[in-house]
Amino acid sequence: MDEKFAAYLARAFQEDSPILQPRYAEIPTFMRMPYRPDLQDVEIGLIGVPFDLGVTHRPGARHGPRAVRDRSSVMGLQHHHSKIIPCDLCRVADIGDVRIGDRFSLERGIEWIGAFYQKIAEAGIVPLSVGGDHSISFPILKALGAKQPLGLVHVDAHCDTMADLDGSKFHHGGPFRNAVEAGVLDPKRTVQIGIRGNSEPFWDFSYASGMRVIHIEEFHEMGLRAVIQEARRVVGQGPTYISFDVDGLDPSFAPGTGTPEIGGLTTIEGQAIIRGMQGLHLVGGDVVEVSPPFDPTGNTALIGAAMMFEILCVLADSVASRRND
Repeated sequence: MDEKFAAYLARAFQEDSPILQPRYAEIPTFMRMPYRPDLQDVEIGLIGVPFDLGVTHRPGARHGPRAVRDRSSVMGLQHHHSKIIPCDLCRVADIGDVRIGDRFSLERGIEWIGAFYQKIAEAGIVPLSVGGDHSISFPILKALGAKQPLGLVHVDAHCDTMADLDGSKFHHGGPFRNAVEAGVLDPKRTVQIGIRGNSEPFWDFSYASGMRVIHIEEFHEMGLRAVIQEARRVVGQGPTYISFDVDGLDPSFAPGTGTPEIGGLTTIEGQAIIRGMQGLHLVGGDVVEVSPPFDPTGNTALIGAAMMFEILCVLADSVASRRND
């Protein structure tokens, strides 16, 4: 047997390995990782953010974390292509969901999320989160970018840099404008991939602030490899966050989302973009806008889990590299 496969099987079938448990049994943590709500001995924390008060169209993303946890049980230990085994590189754990005390107030909900991630940042834990709608990214970035503005690799159908809407700036169409205005996101180190649809007139802030916007048409004209190279050029070697909105994918793949837009990325293109970020200085990531009520097949939640695993692999590689250096 090939040595690399023998080593994997030896690791997978250790007595404490989650692989030994049936995938339909036990408490459904993200990817069957240990549950550590006390934040002890955790380098990468897997976090659910069941919050969707920021949606402008179809609700339901508050149910995303639970659905993704359930579907993530099929994830293995090792990435089939990169051969990364995240839990061998870092101490990875599910630390539970953000508890939001004001469930009926968008503004107060954002404050609760921000306070939670402030504790995560102070504990030195690198967060990988599942939403929830895209409004959750702003308080996360605010906590992680407090000391130094972050770069951003953003996969989405929408730029999410809209101004106030119906009296609030915290809706899911504006988290990255909010982050730039708060001084925690560097727009010149921000790349937005897969943009399309009739919301284009709302994205002036992306262009005015210097963000690199790659519409879906340019994506196909450039080709996948060139897009990955461009994204790496834009964010450089500074601290960088990955935000993956499942509506960046074509709704034929991920129908269970709040604002579907036809003509999107395929799942393998989404995976390849994330894999192409290996080697960057990554400080966190999120997968958002999985809305299970709009996909009774559960496929969108499965895709959310798969993209979460892709981010976990490149995140673990980055965290381990910095620790070793």
